[in-house]
Amino acid sequence: MKEVRELVIHGVYRHFKGNYYLVEDIATHSETKEDMVVYRPLYGDGHLYVRPVEMFLSRVDTNKYPNMNQVWRFELQEKRIKVKLGEKKRRKK
Repeated sequence: MKEVRELVIHGVYRHFKGNYYLVEDIATHSETKEDMVVYRPLYGDGHLYVRPVEMFLSRVDTNKYPNMNQVWRFELQEKRIKVKLGEKKRRKK
């Protein structure tokens, strides 16, 4: 059974390797229509990155990283605005 997790727009997430990231929005891949998380690190140059939602919300691969205590690849640290996938909020132009 697939686990359902919530993605929080403008939420601060901790990556299992220790750094923090701000989720900016959800985008749609132009070719595959796959939902992508748009996020930026809260360190360095703050460059924007995208990653498939399914990967962003996935569990840590304990076979590859057996000593990690964090369960999820990215874990929510601070909530701002909740958005359910399929009910994306669009900005007014």
